[in-house]
Amino acid sequence: MSTSPRSAERARDLSVPLPAALSWTVLVVFVAALAVAYVVLALPWWLPAAYAVLSVVAFAAYALDKRAARRAAPRTSEQALLTLGLLGGWPGALVAQQVFRHKTRKRTFRRAFWTTVVVNVLALGALVWFFFAR
Repeated sequence: MSTSPRSAERARDLSVPLPAALSWTVLVVFVAALAVAYVVLALPWWLPAAYAVLSVVAFAAYALDKRAARRAAPRTSEQALLTLGLLGGWPGALVAQQVFRHKTRKRTFRRAFWTTVVVNVLALGALVWFFFAR
């Protein structure tokens, strides 16, 4: 019995998930920092609201993708999931990854996901610095 090249590729890309505590810690630190910045720097209300709305959308997208994966139904593309995170939905995506145990083992996705988190946080930091912290 042979395996297809695609299934062999997937098997090689799987790894042990990162500790859940790391994800939760990153999330708590981000939410606390955003709350402090909101109060201290008088950020506009729409900034944390945008993160909240995009997080709900990302959480739902991950939930639907997990459901589709279980049913062998058409899936949400990884690019769409990563784009939601990059736009600010990564906190909700992070919660969904832990709650549904979804997209936590595929090494290439994890790397891309954490890259979008870093890019988003750096962009937020630049936005806050240039428009609100001066």
